[in-house]
Amino acid sequence: MTQPFQLPLQQLSVQLYSVRRQLEDDLAGTIAKVAELGFLSVEPYNFVALAAPLSEALGKHGLTAPSGHAPLLSSDQDEIFQAAKTLGIGTVIDPFIPEERWKTRADVEQIAAGLNAAAAKGTEYGITVGYHNHWWEPGTEIDGTTALEVLTETLDDAVVLEVDTYWAAVSGQDPAELLRRLGDRVKFIHLKDGPLSTEPLDQLPAGQGKVDIAAVLAAVPALQVGVVEFDDFRGDIFEGLAQSLAYLKADS
Repeated sequence: MTQPFQLPLQQLSVQLYSVRRQLEDDLAGTIAKVAELGFLSVEPYNFVALAAPLSEALGKHGLTAPSGHAPLLSSDQDEIFQAAKTLGIGTVIDPFIPEERWKTRADVEQIAAGLNAAAAKGTEYGITVGYHNHWWEPGTEIDGTTALEVLTETLDDAVVLEVDTYWAAVSGQDPAELLRRLGDRVKFIHLKDGPLSTEPLDQLPAGQGKVDIAAVLAAVPALQVGVVEFDDFRGDIFEGLAQSLAYLKADS
């Protein structure tokens, strides 16, 4: 029987930032290792320059890329969307807007305007736009609510969220409660674990830290993909990814 913290393999992906050093040394070999672990999907990052070789490697191993990270608000959006089309990416997610830009409602409204404009352009390519949080967006309070929720109130309906559930927990929020408040706008989540520290090297495979994975997954009814990620890891990254995948994937 499937456990409440598990997802079908088709609904699990891996953020390639986790293996960024390995990709720099050997892109084709790294993608082969990711496939050998059992992943069916990946989430590329900063993929414009690598679109052609990455597309070739993914195709060789039967991997798909339903989502990808790219700096939409600071780079050429047409280049990003064109590269996304090459890779078959259906949702492009801006992964990082610095903490200092989340202090006031006006700040957040400016960010939302940028994402809304990017989403409008994305429709020309048949691509959805999303945003991915760190700890400061759910950890900053504006007018009695989190900056991330202020953003959500200001976004067009077409813009989706990818909630990094670990960073949400690091911020002091209960990630499951936050997910329930954000509702159906959350289509993707990042799944990682650890002691709830801002030090990336402290991160652990899913199920080995303080994040209540079962509660997180139960709080995302509209989930499309759960993305396994390590911002960094003290051990062998491929072993860490394998442990996360074994914990998260459903047997049937």
